Amino acid sequence: MTSPPAAATTAPAEPWRLIRWRIRQLAYRELLAPGVELILMRIPAGSFLMGSAEEEEGSRANERPLHRVQVGEFLMGRTPVTQAQWRAVAEWEPKEGEKPWGMQLDPDPSRFKGANRPVEKVRWAQAREFCRPLRQRTGKNYHLPSEAQWEYACRADTTTPFHFGATLTTALANYNSIYSYGDGPKGAYRQKTVEVASFPGNAWGLHDMHGNVWEWCADHWHDTYNGAPADGSPWINDKSNDVRRRLLRGGSWDYDPGACRSAYRLSDHPDYRLSDVGFRVCCLPQDLLLYT
Repeated sequence: MTSPPAAATTAPAEPWRLIRWRIRQLAYRELLAPGVELILMRIPAGSFLMGSAEEEEGSRANERPLHRVQVGEFLMGRTPVTQAQWRAVAEWEPKEGEKPWGMQLDPDPSRFKGANRPVEKVRWAQAREFCRPLRQRTGKNYHLPSEAQWEYACRADTTTPFHFGATLTTALANYNSIYSYGDGPKGAYRQKTVEVASFPGNAWGLHDMHGNVWEWCADHWHDTYNGAPADGSPWINDKSNDVRRRLLRGGSWDYDPGACRSAYRLSDHPDYRLSDVGFRVCCLPQDLLLYT
């Protein structure tokens, strides 16, 4: 995918507006409301080793076996969805001819208020529902990322525990810094979310992949990677089953740095709704359908 996903022929769509975010990094932006944009970074196609080796500090059995995954090109939100972005979409009303949205979204669910802070206290189904009006109104293929897409995008061609390297510091991420990882230092524990993109991004222009808020993925939980897809698609056993536990990635402001590793996996009931849980969206090639 060397250009933005084509719009569906059944839905009117605003054209993508190309911007250059950094040198050799392509980004696209979707206008959600006056002054509120959703910026997505181009994630190149490639393959990677998903999971962690036993010798990685904090590695757990559910992060194994290490397995190679081939991932196609897609777009991913530069940051977790912010409260301003969430409110903009939550306040959309279906236009004449548009299908009704499937669920009414609370425009202000978060504990830690701030337009540029990540939206949190969001259930899995609410995160999925955020994508539905985006798909219908824009004609573009918005979804939650698969777990494989999330880890691939987080790593950005790195193999270290964090895309920053061997450890974290409070200058790089927002986490529970009364704990340390490897040779990293302890630090001042912020005890809350911070504005998105407060810290450096990875090589593909993505921010907050480590810490701040956990991020929902599309997949059902599996105890190991035995039998996992090798093509980057979400591992979903039953598309009608919204009760099984779902994947969370990235760590958060109230978890130790080991839980923020690129390979770390957490699961919870899809109704899990606390102030450390948010999400980010991805935009897939138009012919790749995950769920509706």
